[in-house]
Amino acid sequence: MDDTAPGTFRDPDLPTPDRVADLLSRLTRAEKIALLHQHQAPVPRLRIDGFRTGTEALHGVAWLGPATAFPQAVGLGATWDPDLVRRVGAAVGDEVRAFHHKDPDAVGLNVWAPVVNPLRDPRWGRNEEGYAEDPWLTGVLGTAYAAGLRGDHPVYLRTAPTLKHFLGYNNETDRDRTSSDLPPRVLHEYELPAFRAPIAAGAAVAVMASYNLVNGRPAHLSPLIAGELRTWTTDDVLVVGDAGAVTNIANSQRYHPDHVAGFGAALRAGIDCFTEDDDRAGPTIGRITEALERGLVDESDVDNAVRHILAIRLRLGEFDPPARNPYAAVTADVVNCPAHRRLARDAARRSVVLLQNHGDLLPLRPQQTVAVLGPLGDTVLADWYSGTLPYAVTARAGLADRLGPDAVRFAEGVDRITLRTTAGPVQAGPDGEPLRIGDGTGTGFDVVDWGAGTVTLRAVDSGRYVRADETGALVDDRPGPGEWIVRETFEPVRCGTGTLLRHVAADRYVRVGDDGVLRADAATPQEATGFVVDLVTDGIEAAVAVARAADVAVVVLGNHPMVGGRETEDRADLALPPTQEALLRAVHAVNPRTVLVLTSSYPYAVGWAHDHLPAVLWTAHGGQEYGSALADVLLGGTPDGEPVEPTGRLPQTWYRADADLPDLLDYDIVGSDATYLYFRGTPLYPFGHGLGYTRFAYRDLRLSADTVDADGQVEISVDVVNVGDRPGEEVVQFYTRQRRSRVKQPLRRLRGFRRVRLAPGERATVSLPLRAADLAFFDVNSDRPVVESARHTVAVGRSCTDLTATTTLTVRGATVAPRDPATAAVRAAGRDDEYATVLTDEGPEHGDAVTAVRDGAWLSFAGVEIGPGIRRATLRAAAPAGGTRVELRLRDPLSGPVAAVFEVPATPARHTWTEVTAALTGPAGVHDLYLTLGSAGATVSALAFVGSAADPAGKGTSTQ
Repeated sequence: MDDTAPGTFRDPDLPTPDRVADLLSRLTRAEKIALLHQHQAPVPRLRIDGFRTGTEALHGVAWLGPATAFPQAVGLGATWDPDLVRRVGAAVGDEVRAFHHKDPDAVGLNVWAPVVNPLRDPRWGRNEEGYAEDPWLTGVLGTAYAAGLRGDHPVYLRTAPTLKHFLGYNNETDRDRTSSDLPPRVLHEYELPAFRAPIAAGAAVAVMASYNLVNGRPAHLSPLIAGELRTWTTDDVLVVGDAGAVTNIANSQRYHPDHVAGFGAALRAGIDCFTEDDDRAGPTIGRITEALERGLVDESDVDNAVRHILAIRLRLGEFDPPARNPYAAVTADVVNCPAHRRLARDAARRSVVLLQNHGDLLPLRPQQTVAVLGPLGDTVLADWYSGTLPYAVTARAGLADRLGPDAVRFAEGVDRITLRTTAGPVQAGPDGEPLRIGDGTGTGFDVVDWGAGTVTLRAVDSGRYVRADETGALVDDRPGPGEWIVRETFEPVRCGTGTLLRHVAADRYVRVGDDGVLRADAATPQEATGFVVDLVTDGIEAAVAVARAADVAVVVLGNHPMVGGRETEDRADLALPPTQEALLRAVHAVNPRTVLVLTSSYPYAVGWAHDHLPAVLWTAHGGQEYGSALADVLLGGTPDGEPVEPTGRLPQTWYRADADLPDLLDYDIVGSDATYLYFRGTPLYPFGHGLGYTRFAYRDLRLSADTVDADGQVEISVDVVNVGDRPGEEVVQFYTRQRRSRVKQPLRRLRGFRRVRLAPGERATVSLPLRAADLAFFDVNSDRPVVESARHTVAVGRSCTDLTATTTLTVRGATVAPRDPATAAVRAAGRDDEYATVLTDEGPEHGDAVTAVRDGAWLSFAGVEIGPGIRRATLRAAAPAGGTRVELRLRDPLSGPVAAVFEVPATPARHTWTEVTAALTGPAGVHDLYLTLGSAGATVSALAFVGSAADPAGKGTSTQ
């Protein structure tokens, strides 16, 4: 066959589906299977090159050499500026194209970004990677970034953006073994919308499955891949596996008995591309081939996956003349070009959030001396996906460049120490040789506290950080923590013989060997060496001296993105590192004109700062232009004299304490009152919060109509006036709340926002369309979104709790009927409330059920109708050895009248069910029902009512 003839896959004038079908027909089975790995093999006989997925581009091109480094994704989220985020995505996409142009074999055009997991819990180690805790805002910003990466050409993709991580992924703790419980409402109202928006808009063309399980089933086997995400568009969607995740199905997850079964199940579920064994495709090819031979998959499953892969490759222009593809000509000149540097500064500037500003301490006045203090005051830190910064402007450098070096003084505020034993002091060896016991005064080390008892040690002479190498020997040869396994962190442990050092990564204590070398190889404290710590310089005292002599103190604190909360490690709490907190308090004690700049990947519980400091700002780690952008905000203007407002707004709630949060693994935000949607407490700083340097007033909130049908739309309008004395930009936020409902509703929900820039005294009308359909909730009875007849409070303001005006909208929708188990079974997973249960998989491929984790667990179902002719109830259930008793009660799970008793026999294997029928007693009518599960391990799937002709009570049938 001639692959250059008209009507073939190389004909750019044919529709993509026709070209894909032609190419697919030319491939052998072996060639198709070889395309299912991340590193796709070339097909020389068709002149098709190799292809690889997975260029990291979260907020800049990562791991390929210097490239423009933009603020972390959570910082981009804080901009609340979709147009800016789209422009950042376009710049990153162009730089990916430039690297690909230079080395097409090493740099692929399938990019793994953006991350659209809503930021449900601020302790998540990867909090920095997401945009917001609100699913709608996450979807808007994720769509914007993906649209920039994708480009706006009607035929060709700039890059192929891949949404991460599908689905329910917000914990690093045992991430490949924990299951995220997603009841139907949480799934459809919170988790899915952020993924749906970029796919439905055509901005993202691929999705990565997540490491975790969802309702007891590995996410890589989720029926939602086919049942949801591939229904949101008519285009082909490429689904890639996360690194090593399909291997986990038979390994850590033990869901299938062997890798062949696991890989086959993943392919059937919709995984198209397997990210396994680095660049070694052999194991994946062998397992898929054997799955075919064993009949676990069909060749049609392979064809479906290859079709998705080829469609993306065609849209990237791989098989077309370069002259037809405008992105093919992008060269290295675009990498870190002046336009991208300006964009990086603008993005960093617009991501700064002013949390408080008492007494108008900010912006800083001219001719002031400024003390820049703290461990983040003269450094710019990168996270795992930041890439290589081409340069870095620190907070100190940014202010010194604007105010002059004589006006800016710096102190890091960290202790400098030496270590010694009875045999002598610890000395760093030359040229990165191991630390050992030597003579003289010993080497000085700067100790930086990163929280949770973790510190780093930086050798003063070399400026390099101490790590334990692969042999355990301590060496000072690193610029800082930065590898996948962080070997530069230690935990000081006080004991009777001095201070022990525990190497965190190895979980080994440091001891001095017979050769005098320090090694982290002691398994117990008893085997470790105790060190005497001599304080050379008190970091807080040094910082206090500098602060005392300055007009204003700017204390820059926060996290190291590679320490503590990061990929593979969740945060233990929300507290500032103790030494950083002590530094802040000491500085404020001598200089009340103290500004706290928190530079972090996540929120902190900084209650003391909130109560005592005049000014607090937050910014994510801001990339290469961080210091210049921060100086623009602190000084209220650019070097050219253009006024600058802090226009960032918080993309997630800042809580006062850990106690305000549910368990990290509790994904049921409705039941646990989590996120700004349901949180009933008083936050430290609310979702949407952010101040500026001028003031705005909101007047005359109004609706185009005060009543609307379920398929209708109204316009919300409000007048906004700048009542301050300088120009400024406001983020006008619109929220709604449904006042009455059959189900628990959010306390407030963001419906949209508008930016408006006004001169002093200027007024503008800000409007937002509101579709009644967007007010729907997911009804578990009908298994679809429903708009209820109800009144809604419509509010406008500066944050989710600072709502300056409200009005009422009446919606003419549906009256939700009571559940009727005689018509359709009540699904256990659709419970309204629960105690001591978890969601689990009903079968290996589809369905959800509920399992008791302790005796006496229960489920509740509100408003269930028991018709007058109903005399029996049937329960689909499973039980551990010995069987179990399940009671159906009215009104209360413990003391309510018993309406039915189900004696469930033991079921022989997982995913084996029995249906048990019992006599039903009690009055007809609408009742709140409870299923009380007698023993841990009892599992229920569905409850149905039947008439008097039902099978006798107790009769059961086993089903697979």
